[in-house]
Amino acid sequence: MKVLAASIFAFGALVTTASAQVPLSGQYQCLQNCAGPSLAFVTQSGSELNLVNEAGQPSRAWIDYPGHIWADHWDEGAIFSADGLTIQFDNGTVWRRAVLLPMPPPPAPAVLQSRG
Repeated sequence: MKVLAASIFAFGALVTTASAQVPLSGQYQCLQNCAGPSLAFVTQSGSELNLVNEAGQPSRAWIDYPGHIWADHWDEGAIFSADGLTIQFDNGTVWRRAVLLPMPPPPAPAVLQSRG
């Protein structure tokens, strides 16, 4: 019985640790119920987060249980997808990770031909 209890405890700790390790840092685009036109930002350090919404309003936040964050200053929670690409807040706001495309390479230099 002790082995079973220890296994359940270890599995629970593993699930909690794994969910805290989902990388949430990055730029997000608001898709629904947006407060402004700009990008939103998430900076993560372990289970601690700093959020800045699309209107530039900041909030400290943390992962309070697997798949869920709590934004203290905004006094609301949010669920995040297992891959960290989507965050959906209790008020209906939805953020999707902004995919930034790399800049295209510069054009090749023109070759000058001499007339002879």
